[in-house]
Amino acid sequence: MALAPAIPARMALAQEKVERATRGLPSPKIKDVSVIATQPGGSRLVVVKITTDQDGLVGYGCATFTQRADLVVPAVEKYLKPFLIGKPADRIEDTWQSCYDSSYWKNGPVLNNAISGVDQALWDIKGRMSGMPVYQLLGGKCREACACYTSVGGNEIPQVIESAKRAMAQGFQYIRLQIGVPGMAAYGAGGGSATKIKALHERPVFEPGPYIRRAVKMLHECRKALGDDVELLHDIHERVSPREAVQMAKDVEDVKLFYLEDALSPEDLPYFRQIREQCTTALAMGELFNSPHEWVPLMSERLIDYIRIHISQAGGLTPCRKIAILGELFGVKTAWHGPGDVSPIGHACNLHLGLASYNFGVTEGGIIRGREAEVFKGNATFKDGYLWASDAPGWGIEVDEKLAKTFPFRESPLNGGWGDVRRLDGTVIKQ
Repeated sequence: MALAPAIPARMALAQEKVERATRGLPSPKIKDVSVIATQPGGSRLVVVKITTDQDGLVGYGCATFTQRADLVVPAVEKYLKPFLIGKPADRIEDTWQSCYDSSYWKNGPVLNNAISGVDQALWDIKGRMSGMPVYQLLGGKCREACACYTSVGGNEIPQVIESAKRAMAQGFQYIRLQIGVPGMAAYGAGGGSATKIKALHERPVFEPGPYIRRAVKMLHECRKALGDDVELLHDIHERVSPREAVQMAKDVEDVKLFYLEDALSPEDLPYFRQIREQCTTALAMGELFNSPHEWVPLMSERLIDYIRIHISQAGGLTPCRKIAILGELFGVKTAWHGPGDVSPIGHACNLHLGLASYNFGVTEGGIIRGREAEVFKGNATFKDGYLWASDAPGWGIEVDEKLAKTFPFRESPLNGGWGDVRRLDGTVIKQ
């Protein structure tokens, strides 16, 4: 029984128009490349629109790098746009390779996100031309829908347990659990109402020791309270030393986590070998990856279990479908990064790649609500813990560009960037 939403009438009419316009015509060429910079929700979103020389044939792609959004926009408009005008819109692999090479220096997050916006927009166009959703272009479905997880947190363990039970009641079978540390700036949860810990500075405080002890206890108690039939996840977010990460992975081995996320920072990847030697805790990594030099060794040596790349950070669907295939060869499953700082177009890309990848593990987020759902129409449907994709062509999403313009980037002290968190003595904590 199909649970995906019906294609809106206006989408069907638009597709019919495109089919009439493209029938019997030569390959479409790129006529214009523009950027939709909008903030209808909490995060700055950057979406690339490619317009072709064939009437009504356009595509959208995610280029969202929230923390440096203002830099991605000119990267697209000043560098990729003049490079792309007049090029065929149906040669995706060739276009990706030429864009990747055009700046000479490669694998930076700004460049990768700019290329991703172009790449995903071309896949959208390819789907619209063929009248098929992108997952069909990738070989078709390996599953009917993709399981997704939600994140819950609390200042105290009972709060985390109750939040997890509410998530389970909503149908979630995969839940990420985070715990606050009194007086400190925990990740994914508050620090409680306790008086701020005295430090040698005025910045937010984090100490690995109290966090580790509290998180390990929380995970054990949650497993007892929630039972064995729910998959539990936890994100360290790189905030502890490599030695502490090894120890923590050992300490939660009996919790049987679905995975432990970002135990190490990208600078400390060789320590994954030590974790593997010490315990069987499942490991997920990749949220901060930009370069093949980071993910290829971990995957080929089977040092992680889930690859969690932010697809636009790696350059779009074209490279990430290759990463998914690499993972299949080495027993690594996918868990693409999908929090609020991924646009609905990016979430659609995560979902379509998940549907078509045999080694799919789980997907993050993808439930689009509120103003974002008003700007981006045609998003996936959530039911019983799964995301169901639309069968509309391309990503299945239409962007209300007029409405998007009414939500410009909001002013903030760091323009969407992260502030710093420090230890008691003032040492910066990775995050």
